[in-house]
Amino acid sequence: MQALRSFFMCLFFLFSLLRISAATALGTITPSGYIRDGETLVSVGGSYELGFFSPGKSKSRYLGIWYTDSTDAVVWVANRETPLGDSSGLLKLTEQGVLVLLVNSSNKIVWSSNSSRIAGNPVLQLLDSGNLVVQDGNETNSDNFLWQSFDYLCDTLLPEMKIGWDLVTGLERYLSSWKSTEDPAPGEFSVRIDYRGLPQTFVMKRAKKVGRGGSWNGLHLTGFSSGQPNPISRIEFVWNKDEVYYQFRLLNRSVFQRLVLSPLGVSQRFTWEYQTHSWEFASTLHEDRCESYALCGAYTICKINNSPICVCLKGFVPKSPQDWNSGNWSDGCIRMTPLACSHGDGFLTYNGVKLPDTSSSWYDKSMSLEQCKGLCLGNCSCTAYTNLDVREGGTGCLLWFDNIIDIREFTLGQDLYIRMAAAELGISYRFPFFPHRSIYTIRLNSLPELSFQNFLALEKTWL
Repeated sequence: MQALRSFFMCLFFLFSLLRISAATALGTITPSGYIRDGETLVSVGGSYELGFFSPGKSKSRYLGIWYTDSTDAVVWVANRETPLGDSSGLLKLTEQGVLVLLVNSSNKIVWSSNSSRIAGNPVLQLLDSGNLVVQDGNETNSDNFLWQSFDYLCDTLLPEMKIGWDLVTGLERYLSSWKSTEDPAPGEFSVRIDYRGLPQTFVMKRAKKVGRGGSWNGLHLTGFSSGQPNPISRIEFVWNKDEVYYQFRLLNRSVFQRLVLSPLGVSQRFTWEYQTHSWEFASTLHEDRCESYALCGAYTICKINNSPICVCLKGFVPKSPQDWNSGNWSDGCIRMTPLACSHGDGFLTYNGVKLPDTSSSWYDKSMSLEQCKGLCLGNCSCTAYTNLDVREGGTGCLLWFDNIIDIREFTLGQDLYIRMAAAELGISYRFPFFPHRSIYTIRLNSLPELSFQNFLALEKTWL
């Protein structure tokens, strides 16, 4: 009798465990289910977990996603700005397909997702990419999500997450740092894409640019490359009429890799080492002082091994000599000899540099470098040019129409051609008298690309 009683007690205990861990075992939640504090939802392949946690020594409770092999590495947080004060949190999925985080005792909503569509049969699932998704169970397209956490980044960029813009809906995806290691609320720093001119990545401190990864040159960001082939992942850049974004993809899916924006604004990439069961530092976007945005001002180049590190470009002098000599280089440099427009201007070549800020730039994918040079010479507003794409010897055209800013020496940098007056190049010209001369100006706008024909059709002003 005692043995039979023990058997039924064990059986009851087993069923209790199965009921409690049903969400973990199945990896999905429907409107009839929920997750309480202490329970977790596990991704299909077992790589990630969704559940409640407290960062560091904090007693506040948050709903987040972390690695099952590294529970301290939290990659996404739902209620960043609305922490729970105790363990009474409850995550539910409504019949309409909306996620709601509740205080169980009062049913007060702490956080909720949003969706522009109503699901007929909503299902919540944590994918093995780390993406928490709400899908319609009747939908045949497995990638057609009603809502996904990958649209709402925190401080961590995972493989296949996008940094950039959905140009159709206006949704911006960007990294934002934690306030501190114990407070996941949005901090001061963010990494985002500016798609004015040629799109480029910036590190922002609130509304101020403090770092720049640069634009895409066909192989890598112009301001960031290790110089060595990456056997683990590759960076991809996409720009079309619907979206513009950067992401990285794993070449070896058995490896974990993540990029984290720290509370101090430092972007670091880590790779998981199974042997040591720890994260190994792989690279950073902030290697030295020359990575500080516009540190040296306009028409300068930052040379980290030079003293001082800021140097005027050839043919330029400090705009504020006293400030320059005291180590305040922000005013940059100015030309010694003004440009003469069509009267004999030429170009000085700088090899191996990080390309300047492309916010005021124009590009064409099909032009040759020689055509690009001619186009720049024919426009008095053009200050520099280079190839748009460095692959296969270089193709395309990239022009600048404003001050040249944020250049640095760079091991895998490009060639940049800076417009100079003939006198600075040691060239002597004689010109016949012309009663009029033509100046072609480009009106920069938000269009991603202008054709060569449209370029030539731009406004013509007679002086």
